Amino acid sequence: MGRDLNAAFPAAAAVFAQADQALGEPLSQLCFEGPEEALKLTANTQPAILTVSVAAARVLAEHGITPHYVAGHSLGEYSALVAAGGMEFKDAVKVVRRRGELMQEAVPAGAGAMAAILGLEEAAVVQLCSDALQGGAPGASGDGSQGEVCACANFNAPGQIVIAGTAAAVARAAALAGERQGKAIPLPVSAPFHCSLMAPAQETLQWELWNTFFSELNVPLVTNVDAELIEGAEEARDGLIRQVTAPVRWEASMRELVARGVTHCVEVGPGRVLSGLMRRIAKEVICLNVEDGPTLAKTLTALQ
Repeated sequence: MGRDLNAAFPAAAAVFAQADQALGEPLSQLCFEGPEEALKLTANTQPAILTVSVAAARVLAEHGITPHYVAGHSLGEYSALVAAGGMEFKDAVKVVRRRGELMQEAVPAGAGAMAAILGLEEAAVVQLCSDALQGGAPGASGDGSQGEVCACANFNAPGQIVIAGTAAAVARAAALAGERQGKAIPLPVSAPFHCSLMAPAQETLQWELWNTFFSELNVPLVTNVDAELIEGAEEARDGLIRQVTAPVRWEASMRELVARGVTHCVEVGPGRVLSGLMRRIAKEVICLNVEDGPTLAKTLTALQ
């Protein structure tokens, strides 16, 4: 991923070179050539996606396309902050590498799980998580204070909410979803993100973020944790710390932007997952994406 942007645009090549220098290893080679098994490790996935996303944003900026607002889903909030001038890319890629390592270390392999719950409203999914815990270990709770954990992790779009927690509790919730006119899809993730099981990662990552320089933002960012617009450096730092264990309020974040008059969104980085979510949230919004040369050309044509 990112290979043809790197080859065709000096602005993108500079981002990949900066990532390699910041990390002291050839992340660019991993992005361009794999192997896929190595890219799937979250300690590599996170800086790789950040780098490709920032490279795409820099190429867009070189062509005169700059955002009025920014937002990023989970890891993407780092890309959004870099695009808004709130973080230096070299700092962000180092923090994100550490973020991936800490998240992987927080929960033993196989002990946690995530699943997408489709077809149920928010209140029903919250109840689903509660009922899954009631059927589990005595004293189990959604906050992880005792025993098992099962909680909403991503409020992505109407009828699509991701849950996270201990593997057994998530499995019970998935089974209950099928009994309640919903559907559960297990997600192939390496750790249960955005729930209380990530508390050890949050505790250490906050020190990394406190020792990272943040600037006032050039354009407003809508945060994952509060779905509210911010422009301050300390608000941005706080949002990144809190999002490790807090759910991603993506649907509310996008509705905030639509309420502000946003009519076009450009998704940068690999894939079009966020564009798909926006079609479920506000189908009137025109969604474009940039991840390679052809998608860049299509987006530039659409925005001219």
